[in-house]
Amino acid sequence: MKKMKDFLSHLFIPKESNNHRAKVLHHTNLFLTIVFLLLASFFIQRIKVSFPSVLGIKADISSEELLFLTNKERQNVGVNSLIFNEKLSEAASKKAQDMFDYNYWAHNSPTGKTPWVFIKSSGYKYVYAGENLARGFTTPDDVIKAWMASPDHRANMLSSNYQDVGFAVKLGKLNGEETVIVVEEFGNLNMPMARSKVAEVATATDTNALPENVQAVHKQPLINTSSLSSNIYYLFIIVLITALMLDMIIVEKKKVMRFVGHNIDHILYLLLVLILISIWGKGVII
Repeated sequence: MKKMKDFLSHLFIPKESNNHRAKVLHHTNLFLTIVFLLLASFFIQRIKVSFPSVLGIKADISSEELLFLTNKERQNVGVNSLIFNEKLSEAASKKAQDMFDYNYWAHNSPTGKTPWVFIKSSGYKYVYAGENLARGFTTPDDVIKAWMASPDHRANMLSSNYQDVGFAVKLGKLNGEETVIVVEEFGNLNMPMARSKVAEVATATDTNALPENVQAVHKQPLINTSSLSSNIYYLFIIVLITALMLDMIIVEKKKVMRFVGHNIDHILYLLLVLILISIWGKGVII
């Protein structure tokens, strides 16, 4: 027990035995830690490819849940509920597959296809149409929250110009990374009517019956890759911040003179890295 205590003290607390600099903050140890993180990242990716049921992305999203949550947001602002449309869902499925096939993340395909091409090719002759895209999210709630937080996506979701909606939820590889893509296609076959009349005609509710073949991704690997990777980085950065804070407090208390950088700058930098990791760990929308 004493040996472990001495080891941890040597590792985190500046003292004479470590030249008044926590061992974890020495350049050699930092370099070895970075090498370890790179190797760990490499092996995680290899295991992810070879054993997807053990290590992979965790996701549980369905068209039914997306429809329910979309209509809930519309009802909150007094807009008619959307009706699930199979042709729009077919268009959404084609669009999602096209992104995987041509490896792009955009509304317009590198081949020149716009979202409206997919909608028309599915037999939906729209007067109004719109599209929301999301990727990297693992729950329907996170998808809807991200769309609602974006003015343009929110405008699509709450527009009274739309009466129909279709979804695609697909798992595949984009830029070499396994991810879940969600496509939401909006449409209206008719000219918009007065608000009161729309409320009478649009009778779809959140419990609107959906076809049995609605798209969904239900993947539950033993270990979630995204959370595992994030947790490793979080742990590494938190350990460094703790060591820097202890170093700063103890050196100031003992009035140790040395020529090193300002710990507070390093701490602020690491906090910024933590924030960036948190942002990158979330999905993206366009």
